[in-house]
Amino acid sequence: MANEKRIDGFTGRAAVLRGADIDTDRIIPARFMRCVTFDGLGEYAFHDDRAQAKGDHPLDDERYEGASILVAGDNFGCGSSREHAPQALMRTGFRAFIAGSFAEIFAGNCTALGLPCVTLEAGDLASLMESVELDPSQEVAIDIEARQVRCKAGTFEAGIRDGTRQQLLEGTWDATAVLLEAGATIETAAERVPYLNGFTG
Repeated sequence: MANEKRIDGFTGRAAVLRGADIDTDRIIPARFMRCVTFDGLGEYAFHDDRAQAKGDHPLDDERYEGASILVAGDNFGCGSSREHAPQALMRTGFRAFIAGSFAEIFAGNCTALGLPCVTLEAGDLASLMESVELDPSQEVAIDIEARQVRCKAGTFEAGIRDGTRQQLLEGTWDATAVLLEAGATIETAAERVPYLNGFTG
């Protein structure tokens, strides 16, 4: 089961969201988190930013329609640890993220959903942003295995933690799938635990 979940990269069109320290409250305002499931969160992604921009926000830019990679600045996803943030972005259509850096909890929440997050050095990130803004129709490739990002502007070295990279490449990012796969082993171990089988000593 784990191999079926393997993620060795992602290729798609990108959207550029400039600015540093974009926090999770901007990604999904707290008032939209009063929900039983994550369904429908996508329509509220960057709700207040988009309202303030009055149509001049990347998510409302027709050139980025259908983009599946979000390119952002430093410390993306900072602030509170709400898992609603990557859930909202995923339901907006994004399947991978490139930034100068990510807040650790946000990146972890993305990994748990199978959404790769990779970083670029400042100069390379600037080149990627400029390239995508000039030609939003181009495809951007994230190569987890090679630790690279490729676009019309060139091939850049991408940063990703070893543990995260291993999870994606091995398909073990999905904790539920890993648990289900180990079901027989768990049951066998449980049978050896006395107090789970009616014994106290």
